[in-house]
Amino acid sequence: MSGSKAARRRPSAASSQLRVVERRPRYGTERTGPSSHLARAPWMLSRDQWSWLAPPPRALQLTGWAVLPLRAFLGFTFCFAGLQKLANPGFFSASNPSSIQAQLAGAARRSPIHGLIGPLGHVAVPLGVLIALAELAVGLGTLVGLWTRLAAAGGMIISFSLFLAVSFHSNPYYTGSDIVFVFAWTVLLLGGSGGVLCADALLADLARDRQGASRSAIVPVAFETVQRVCGAYTSGNCSARHNEPCAPGPCPYLARHEASPHTPHAAAIDRRIFTVKAAWTGVLAAVGLVSASFVAGVGRLASSSHGSGAATVGAGTSLGSAPTTTTTTQGATSGAGPSAPPSSAPGSSAATHPPGTRIGPAADVPVGGSASFQDPSSGDPSLAVQPSTGRFLAFDAVCPHAGCVVQYDQGNKLFACPCHGSVFNGETGAVESGPAPTGLTRLAISKGSDGELYVS
Repeated sequence: MSGSKAARRRPSAASSQLRVVERRPRYGTERTGPSSHLARAPWMLSRDQWSWLAPPPRALQLTGWAVLPLRAFLGFTFCFAGLQKLANPGFFSASNPSSIQAQLAGAARRSPIHGLIGPLGHVAVPLGVLIALAELAVGLGTLVGLWTRLAAAGGMIISFSLFLAVSFHSNPYYTGSDIVFVFAWTVLLLGGSGGVLCADALLADLARDRQGASRSAIVPVAFETVQRVCGAYTSGNCSARHNEPCAPGPCPYLARHEASPHTPHAAAIDRRIFTVKAAWTGVLAAVGLVSASFVAGVGRLASSSHGSGAATVGAGTSLGSAPTTTTTTQGATSGAGPSAPPSSAPGSSAATHPPGTRIGPAADVPVGGSASFQDPSSGDPSLAVQPSTGRFLAFDAVCPHAGCVVQYDQGNKLFACPCHGSVFNGETGAVESGPAPTGLTRLAISKGSDGELYVS
């Protein structure tokens, strides 16, 4: 009797090796030290249980550890992009050349989905807020590792939308960053977080502990180890497969021992995991909204204290609806085309102006600076500059490379594209550094005797 009990207590060599391979401490179940008689709460971790933070041997052979730098980069980048939009009041101001309105106007001309982008201009501000919050949600989910595959799918959709709207015409194609982000997200979409430093794996382990099930863990093991413990390997052949050659692909041992084996409590575990993850999602969403509100408030306070960085031609008027001059003549039309100079009767003091469409007062363009307006003929966001007193230049602000809206660098007297780094001459609009293939389109602009600027 004693011998049989000893035999039952003594594990075989194969099972002993298998336990060493899959060994991983469970949360809330180890009892060590002086307080070993006390039961540990399921959410409390002992000092030894923090070892899950340390990578196992050959960790780079595991998806989770190998893609950890990529996951950190994508998560931080999308968090930064969302918060940056919320902190920048100019992103929601139609008068700013880098606003969501200006970007939609530029994309509506060049994008292959211009038919879908055009109507979005009427809801530009809510769309901008939605994009910023979506980027923040994707970034936080990726960093924390909560619903990682869902966050990756969201990031992939955002990146692909930006590719179609902004960088579709990038030439060569690899100069557009959006297509690179699309394929970077596919790694996390297919592999997830790999159970490494993520809330998904932590919450799943805690739920399995509450149900008394063993934790699921994936560790890199050489196939020769599997051959030693499976019990069916003999001289290069598999007895479980009628002595066919042993290979990892059709291995019945690997097919039986899945990463997450089915247990009698599998349904209860899945329900608990979903419930806890949903609760954590609510907490993370609240943290994200508070952070977004705080950053947006700080950005607006900073903007009001430093003043507006750029003027806008015709400030206070809606795009394409500049007010008419106070002095007009009978029979004058109010169309978008060039208007004829008013006829002056004897004794009349009516001001004359050059042909073209009035875009706003010349006084709104600072000397050495720029102001934005909408090109009356194309509807594109455009920039007027005054290099020296009384000398005005105007350019279409849509970058020929990928359709982004350029900005005027007042200090260096250059136009710069914020998307891909193209630089254009501030006097001629010519390309000074690519990847833009051509320069900015120059517009004819002149100042009338009435003090207004006219573009033809």
